Parts: sequence; structure tokens; C-alpha cells
Amino acid sequence: MEGVPKATQGPSTNFSGTVWVTMLVGPNTETDCIVSSVAFEQKARTFWHTHPNGQLLVVTKGTGFYQEKGKPARVIREGESVTIPPQVEHWHGAGPNGQFTHTAINPNVSKGGAVKWLQAVTDEEYKAAR
Repeated sequence: MEGVPKATQGPSTNFSGTVWVTMLVGPNTETDCIVSSVAFEQKARTFWHTHPNGQLLVVTKGTGFYQEKGKPARVIREGESVTIPPQVEHWHGAGPNGQFTHTAINPNVSKGGAVKWLQAVTDEEYKAAR
């Protein structure tokens, strides 16, 4: 029997604020996907990034933001999901008043990897998300 997955702190090269990532399903030949639980402390967020094969987010706790480049931010809440098309530049993270957790599903990782990290979301961009 495998042990319980352990959370690791998300690196400051990919996240602003305190973020904990728990790998639930690592890359393997059977599923060809990566599934992670990502927990954001208040105001924490990803950098701008893309996924070569898209991504599915399922919000499991709290309220957060999702924003695609050039579009208004969207509030996302527990129980909601977001389907992110391939190569769409975006960010997601916690709102200003509490924690936020989602499950991230990255498909077809053998065909291009899971993520391409870009620049940080500025404080001005984050504040405009409200």
C-alpha cells in the first residue's frame, strides 16, 4: 500500500504567495495525465502560464480567480470547474479573503509536457481581478 501523498511548497519561480502542491497522480503510461491538489493561501496565485494539452480545474475549497490573458477575471467557487484550452495563457489563485484549493488535471503529458511557466501576475493585475 502506498503512503498518503505529501504536500510540497510551490516554488517562488511559479507562484506568488504561499502555495502547497500535492501530487495525487504522477505521470505514467496508463493514464498519461498528472493530477494535483493545489492549496493557495490568501492572495496567493500562479504565474501566467500555458498548458500544451489544456487543463481541467475543479475547485474543492474556497473562492478564487481564473483569468485568461486579455479577458476579465472570473470568480470560481467550490464545486465549480474550469476547462482551459491548450496554449491559452492564464493564471489562477486565491481571493483576497481566504484560502482556495483546486484539483488540477493535466492530460496527455507525454505529448508536450504539463505546463510552460511565464511571468508573474503583478499586484496590479491581481487587484484588477476583483
